[in-house]
Amino acid sequence: MNKSIKILINYFLIPVLFIVLSWSLYQQIIHQDDLAYRWRQIKNSWQDWRLWLVLFLLFVNWGLEARKWQILVGRIQRFSFLKAFKSVLSGCRVTMLTPNRVGEYGGRILYVDEGNRIKAISLTIVGSISQLVVTMIMGCLGLITLRFFSHNNDNALNVLPDFWSSILIYLSLGVTFFLLLFYLRLGWIVKLIEKIPALQKAVQHISVLDEFDGKQLARILSLSFIRYSVFVCQYMLLLKVMQVEIGGLICFWLISVFYLVMAIAPTLGFIELPIRAKASWEILKFYTTNQLGVGTAALGIWLINLVIPAIIGGLLILSVKIVKEK
Repeated sequence: MNKSIKILINYFLIPVLFIVLSWSLYQQIIHQDDLAYRWRQIKNSWQDWRLWLVLFLLFVNWGLEARKWQILVGRIQRFSFLKAFKSVLSGCRVTMLTPNRVGEYGGRILYVDEGNRIKAISLTIVGSISQLVVTMIMGCLGLITLRFFSHNNDNALNVLPDFWSSILIYLSLGVTFFLLLFYLRLGWIVKLIEKIPALQKAVQHISVLDEFDGKQLARILSLSFIRYSVFVCQYMLLLKVMQVEIGGLICFWLISVFYLVMAIAPTLGFIELPIRAKASWEILKFYTTNQLGVGTAALGIWLINLVIPAIIGGLLILSVKIVKEK
């Protein structure tokens, strides 16, 4: 690549990208209904120890994701934990502009050596699928618990008629089963693509997927489960801070269903936070009347788990060179 083009990319594209991402983030925040009132409620909660625990768990949350990414990318190159942590935060920044945060790999691969970046994309997909598998499994368990075992069964899944709630459960179980099978048999994908002549060039970039054995995939899945437990715990704590009083066990399953909905709902930029707030209220409204508290908790989780890491990631992106000058 021409040296002048490399300079243009590193010293012009990156600052422009930072500005675009920052503007997008700013627009997402200021266009929220009742933002001023919700922000006052958040500020009034600073003395609650549970809010500080939620903030501490932010670093645990992304630290687990960094460890998972370090293990994955370690298949192709040496990667320190600090570098992995910077990488996932940068990915969080870029993903704010993409549907359902699918552009996460765009920020992560900036820290990977140029020759390994295409391979790293497939590794990013492995990590994302592992997290999605856990979300789907726990969401399905939540649906089943609310539908058949909830002490408040008259209200559980009352958003849908019995017939459609059953369809939702069976459909979710089917999707989860095939997703788990796909995750545990990544090597099949490589072998399938090898048989397609038109995709032969892609094989060399995804062949790394065939190197994962069951033990390694289970390790990644366990880290995803621990991380899932962390952000469910964060949500439960923040609901308590916002005086949303729901029993601990039922609250856990309600939030599991919420994350299942968010995993499959199409979201993009400005509409993600309203969808979060709407979905959380539709799921929790049969167990609480505190709509403002539920909406404020949704805003708080969005700010803590996505906006703060995105801001840090945006600053980190400024220090990254997309291509090295030789």
